[in-house]
Amino acid sequence: MKHLLSAGDLSRDEAVRVLDTAAQMAATQAREIKKLPTLRGRTVVNLFFEDSTRTRISFETAAKRLSADVINFSAKGSSVSKGESLKDTALTLQAMGADAVVIRHHASGAPHTLARSGWTQGAVVNAGDGTHQHPTQALLDAFTMRRHLVGDGGRADVAGRDLGGVRVAIVGDVLHSRVARSNVQLLHTLGAEVTLVAPPTLVPVGVGSWPARVSYDLDSMLADGPDAVMMLRVQRERMSTSGGGFFPSPLEYTRSYGLDARRIGLLPEHAIVMHPGPMNRGLEISADAADSDRAVIVEQVSNGVAVRMAVLYLLLAGETTNVKVDGK
Repeated sequence: MKHLLSAGDLSRDEAVRVLDTAAQMAATQAREIKKLPTLRGRTVVNLFFEDSTRTRISFETAAKRLSADVINFSAKGSSVSKGESLKDTALTLQAMGADAVVIRHHASGAPHTLARSGWTQGAVVNAGDGTHQHPTQALLDAFTMRRHLVGDGGRADVAGRDLGGVRVAIVGDVLHSRVARSNVQLLHTLGAEVTLVAPPTLVPVGVGSWPARVSYDLDSMLADGPDAVMMLRVQRERMSTSGGGFFPSPLEYTRSYGLDARRIGLLPEHAIVMHPGPMNRGLEISADAADSDRAVIVEQVSNGVAVRMAVLYLLLAGETTNVKVDGK
């Protein structure tokens, strides 16, 4: 694996390998000393052209836990704001010896351009590009599902296991969601059954070619007994107004597609509630639902560090070093 650009690039065995490696990484984070020497001497650049908190901090933490040197680059206040191109920025980072570039960009396809242009010799990790892809988010979501729905909440060994037979509902603003696109691809690869639930105006054109079913009725979908419900953030910043003409009003959206305590009551006892964050509390998810015992939203953030440690390890050291992830 040279780069990680899309969830669709991963085979079933490659995806399971990332999840298994992430499980090993997560085990090391329960120790008093969390840092591993695996990437000592390597340089990881976080190149963010879009605002981010969770993803940027998660990648930074992951790289530092592996002993890599980290350079954080934000477009705001940099030469990019003066008109510098992606190419010139990448060439500058290459001259500084970047071994990996973690890139988030508002333009769909920017990470692919960076990886295939020859502007950098390092590994490229897509941390979110436009409305296109967010592969590490899909991996951490799959890791969380596997732990709870296959591994009995972490009590059973899931090494080598996929998500065969797991039923997942992805609910909300699918149209603008790179998380939804990545999850549909990865979950299908891992054998899960995916249903997209959204108002017709927030379902992408061409969704019929996706490996997922589509429903417009949240209550009937929840009553059908999914194992996991993933609520998507309503991306109002990508809409011209609060609803942008995609739904009549926030209140109407919440009534039809918001997850609340009543709707959680429709779920099977083992089902989990997920959200990629940040949440619009009171819009796509109520405070009761977000803070319920079913919600694994905070755990998703924690799992994100382990998954991103695994990705950086496999890209930069997995094939070239005998250093074990336990540091021995």
